[in-house]
Amino acid sequence: MAIRQPIITIAGHVDHGKTSILDKIRGSSVQEGEAGGITQRISFTLFPSENIKKGCALIDKYGVPLKIPGVLFIDTPGHAAFTNLRKRGGSLADLAILVIDINEGIKPQTSEVLQILQANKTPFIIALNKIDNMSGWKKLDDDMRKSIEMQPEHIKRTFEEKMYMIIGALSSRGFESDLFYNVEDYTQKICLVPCSAKTGEGIPELLMMLCGLSQKFLEKRLNVGKDAKGVIFEIKREKTHQYVEAVLYDGDIKLGDEIAIATFDKPVISKIRVLEEILPLSSKFKASKKVSAATGIRMHLSEVKDIIPGMPFQIFKGNIDQIEKEFKKDIGEIIKNDEQGIIIKADSLGSLEALVTLLKQHHVQILRSGVGPINKKDIIEARANKKLDPMNAIILGFNVDLDEEAKELENQVKIIKDEVVYKLIEDLEKWMDEEKKRIEREKLQSLASLCKLEILPKHVFRNSGPAIFGVAVKGGKLVPGTNLITDNNEKIGKVKAIQAEKQSVQEASSGMEIAISVPGVTFDRQLKDTKYLYSELGESQFKEFKKNKDVLKQEDIKVLQEICDMKRKEKATWGI
Repeated sequence: MAIRQPIITIAGHVDHGKTSILDKIRGSSVQEGEAGGITQRISFTLFPSENIKKGCALIDKYGVPLKIPGVLFIDTPGHAAFTNLRKRGGSLADLAILVIDINEGIKPQTSEVLQILQANKTPFIIALNKIDNMSGWKKLDDDMRKSIEMQPEHIKRTFEEKMYMIIGALSSRGFESDLFYNVEDYTQKICLVPCSAKTGEGIPELLMMLCGLSQKFLEKRLNVGKDAKGVIFEIKREKTHQYVEAVLYDGDIKLGDEIAIATFDKPVISKIRVLEEILPLSSKFKASKKVSAATGIRMHLSEVKDIIPGMPFQIFKGNIDQIEKEFKKDIGEIIKNDEQGIIIKADSLGSLEALVTLLKQHHVQILRSGVGPINKKDIIEARANKKLDPMNAIILGFNVDLDEEAKELENQVKIIKDEVVYKLIEDLEKWMDEEKKRIEREKLQSLASLCKLEILPKHVFRNSGPAIFGVAVKGGKLVPGTNLITDNNEKIGKVKAIQAEKQSVQEASSGMEIAISVPGVTFDRQLKDTKYLYSELGESQFKEFKKNKDVLKQEDIKVLQEICDMKRKEKATWGI
């Protein structure tokens, strides 16, 4: 049985050198053409075995037999979602290279990639890139192991410190790792390959490890089946034509074949009118009558409507019922939703699955998920969520925008969009934290008014019937109907009305100077020698405030403590 090329994803934090490493491997300079030096889209590179041998003399030196016909590299944008490129039964990638800048260590997007690789059980190796940026480092031998051993002691020490920091950070995330030449059992430890995309150091070792691991652990997975299967990457328009870029990961496909492409509804059946295959070590395509897995292809199809990036496809032989069943099961595993939760949208099936994976790890429930722009239906549903649970009245959009109808309604619910998953989740957690505090604060404020007032003795407007006098709000807030006590815990009465600048107000907050009217009080007799007034609190109200003090301001906590101290002078166990 024929063995196909392993599909290898290169992923990691932005600007850690993913594309630069791939460029060094294929001897091109694609990275210079990317906007801002950051990969803007997924691209694939076919790397035949003869080129691997040329680029890696170590394969012959160490007698590694090369059984695989080559490798298919997938270079992904920095955001980790695309490491989740998916095929039936798991990740599209057979193996991954996680690129880490040895000088910067593990960054948020690196953590995301690790979480997704772990969730998918995708084997991977780590390229410790930018070793040439270490102060004093020099290439002393073509063999990376010898080059490390030959460095001056202080450089070797710096290298070891940086490496052990990364080993420790990986260990805390559940991954044991070591330098590639120290690893004896590749199923137990992750290989670390120090390298430089700039100088080419360590690149032959990286290639050797990829080939060795592919052949040792992936041989059964690399057996090619009969039926063509693949994943849609992108739908692109060129002049008057629209075509799709895809990866064929199993079987053969021919010009004129019909394929079934999964959607969230019925599969799209489409005929291949033009078939092109990616050229080796190039971003160009050549016309082909037949292509075999694994490879990157471009197809002009008879039907492209409703096709979504990230969706699986397979050869169509009239077996629509079987295909529908398979697609439904496959997509259903990804978009399994909760009975309640937030709404999420992403630009492709792979990125949607990655977002779902990471949100689940953050214990976020998802009511509904989908691919494509945020639309009117999403906003209406999120608005309905607001009535049931304000914490779920939010839409997350990964790498998507709002359609025209949705833009008219966007102020009705909270919408968070970003092109970086960890930033999206970070903003969601921040919003949820603030929303939780706001809800709790409102809840507490509805229980009782917590306040401290300083009497302004020069502003007594009426002595009694009712007493009207000036106060400064020193903490909390005052509302009409609040029962007041003195700083000696003597009951005074209920605030009837509040005036600020001769206007009636329904609330006075900290820092305001106001006039209050209190019936049943004679100011001269009861308040003349009093400096502060407090809102009266029952023990149960105090306990409720105490239980939720994380949502109170510092000055409110101080007021609460003063009331408590006052009450405990009369009853030592008050509020306990």
